[in-house]
Amino acid sequence: MEKKGFLGDVLIMIAGLFWGSMGIFVRHLNALGFTSIQVACLRLVTAGILFALILLIKDPKGFKISLKDVPLFLALGLVSILFFTCCYFTAIRLMTMSTAAILLYTSPIWVMILAVIFLKEKINARKIVSLVLAFAGCVLVSGFGGKVTPVGILVGLGSGLSYGLYSIFGTYALKKYSPLTVTCYTFLIAGAGSVFVSNPVDLLSKINAADDKPALFGFVLLTSVITAVIPFLLYTLGLNRTTAGRAAVLATVEPAAATLFGLFVMKENIGPVAVLGIILVFMAIIILSIKKKTSDN
Repeated sequence: MEKKGFLGDVLIMIAGLFWGSMGIFVRHLNALGFTSIQVACLRLVTAGILFALILLIKDPKGFKISLKDVPLFLALGLVSILFFTCCYFTAIRLMTMSTAAILLYTSPIWVMILAVIFLKEKINARKIVSLVLAFAGCVLVSGFGGKVTPVGILVGLGSGLSYGLYSIFGTYALKKYSPLTVTCYTFLIAGAGSVFVSNPVDLLSKINAADDKPALFGFVLLTSVITAVIPFLLYTLGLNRTTAGRAAVLATVEPAAATLFGLFVMKENIGPVAVLGIILVFMAIIILSIKKKTSDN
C-alpha cells in the first residue's frame, strides 16, 4: 500500500529547489581555487558535523544503531552520496555539464525499476507518463549536450544510479530509524570517505592560504546548510511519507530550479527550449500529484 501525503510531495519539491541553488555556491568555491571534489568534501564533512550536532541536541539516543544495519548506512553514505558525487563530477569533467545532467536524471528510471524489484512498488500509467515528461524536461533544460565519451556515459549513468539508490536505501533505513538518524550517519560516512578522494594535503594548503578564513568558513557553512542539511533532511522526511519512485520524479524539479536560479541570480540567459523543459517537469509533477478515488500506487 502506498503512503500518500501532500506534505511529503511538498517537502521533496522544496528539497529540489534548495538543491537547484547548488551551482551558485559551487561556482564561488571553484573561483577560490577549490576543485569540485574538494568542494564536495567541504560540503559533506560540514554537513555531517551539523547533522551530528542536531541529533545530539534533539535525540541523543538516535545515535544508537544496530550493528547489522551498519552495511546499510555504509551503502547510504559511500554509494548513494559519495560515489554519486565522484561519478557526477567526473562526468562533468569528461563531457559537458548538460550531458552529465541528462545522465544524472536517469535516476527516476533506476529508482522505479529498483523499487519494483526490491520494494514491491507498482508501476502505473501515471507514473510512466510523469517519468517520460520529467526526463524529457530535464533533457530540454540541460540542453542536448556536446562531446560524449564511453567512459563519460558510464560514470554519468553511475551517477544516476547511485543518486537514485538514496531513495531505495533510505526507504529501508526509515523503517527502523528516524529521518535525522538516517541523514546524520549518511553524511558522517560520506564526509569521512570524501576526505580520502579530495587530495586532503592540497585542500588544507588552500584553506591555510585563504586571505579571509572566517569568511571562507562562513561560506562553507552556508553552502552545507543550503545545499545539504536542509534539502536532504526535507527529502528524507518526504521519503518517509511517499514511495521511492514518486519521490524520484518529484525531485526532478531540481534542474528546472537550477535554470531559474541561473536566470534570476547568475543573470544567465535561457532559451525557449529550456522554458519548455521547465514546463514539462512541472507538468510531470502535476500529473503525478493527481489523486484517484481508487487506491493507486
